[in-house]
Parts: sequence; structure tokens; C-alpha cells
Amino acid sequence: MHIDIISDVVCPWCFIGKRRLEKALTLRPELEPDITWRPFQLNPDMPEGGMARADYIAAKFGDGAHSRRVHRNIAEAGASVAIDFAFERIKRSPNTRDAHRLIRHATGFGLANAVVDRLFSGYFLEGRDIGDLATLAAIAAEAGLDKDEAAAFLESNAERETIIAEDGNVRRLGINAVPCFIFAGQYAVSGAQEPEFFLPVFDLLQNSAPAEAQ
Repeated sequence: MHIDIISDVVCPWCFIGKRRLEKALTLRPELEPDITWRPFQLNPDMPEGGMARADYIAAKFGDGAHSRRVHRNIAEAGASVAIDFAFERIKRSPNTRDAHRLIRHATGFGLANAVVDRLFSGYFLEGRDIGDLATLAAIAAEAGLDKDEAAAFLESNAERETIIAEDGNVRRLGINAVPCFIFAGQYAVSGAQEPEFFLPVFDLLQNSAPAEAQ
């Protein structure tokens, strides 16, 4: 079963959605998911070097009370899938284009999912700057990639235009919020849905497979 996941690594609901999908898949152990991560930048106009997290939060949410409510709701949802968000550790809001390039690099080695997981954890749990190339190279190594090869890839412009183009393509398809999960190119699920929400989609795909084979 092929799953395209459109997400951004600074999207807390994408982190939650990833965990909820993984939980749903444990309920259907007979499925063999083949996942492709697709880029989407929540903040495509973010400066290349990112910006101070405090400035970003103030611009996005305004008063502190509102941002605290938002973070509290996210933290509660995250706790349901064993994510202990540490928003207070995040000092910079990064431009994620290079992080998406690293995911694409990892795809060629079958390690995209591992890199995505380390990017989410590095940013939301450890407060690391995932817009910094040295940090990204270190994360690549933690996920099983060759650090020097990853660093050389990131220092180049490889896949940059591809990432920008794919981001634009999904927006033209009408996808303007993430996460978005597309199953076998047929069914789309938008948002960080509860694990049980995915099960009817799994069943539809399993039931249609024999008919397609015939």
C-alpha cells in the first residue's frame, strides 16, 4: 500500500499525524506500507536563516495568552501518542527547504522515514535549529546516513528547485494545510486524524485489491 504524506517538519500536527498513522498501521499488521514524504512549507516566505521563535510566535498568534492556549491543545494531543512537546526549548523558527532536501536525499537510501522522525524529534523535543546545515548533517548521521555525504549534498543546490516545484504543485491541487495522507493515489485524509479514522480507508484498499487483480 503506497502512502504519500504531505507535511512540514515544523508542523506539530504533522508529527502527531505521523504517530497516529503508525498506530493505525499496527492495527492492520498485514499491510505493508510504502511511504513517500512530500514537501510542503508552512512558511514559504520564511527568511533563509529563519527567525527568532519569539518573533514568529508574536507575529502568528499575537498575544501570549493565545499562543499558550494553542500550545496547550497541541501538547494534550501529542501526549496521546507519546510526544512530549518542549516548545520552550525552540529558539528559532527555521526555513524548512533544506530539511525537505535532506528528506529527499534520504529517500534514495530508504531512510526518509528515519530522517523525518529525527527532524520532528530534534525540533519539537530537543529545540534544535533544523534550518542549520550542520545540524541537518548531524541529524542525517543519527538517522543512519553518511554525515559527510549528507553535508556535501546540503551544501549544494541539489533538489532545491524540485522541492520548490513540488510544494507549488500540491498547493495547485488544492492542498493548503498539512498533514495530508494520500493512499494508493485514490483516497486522501486531511489532518492529524485519530488512528481509527484510517481503518476504513485501509479496508477499502484491501477489498478493492482482489477486484483490481481480476
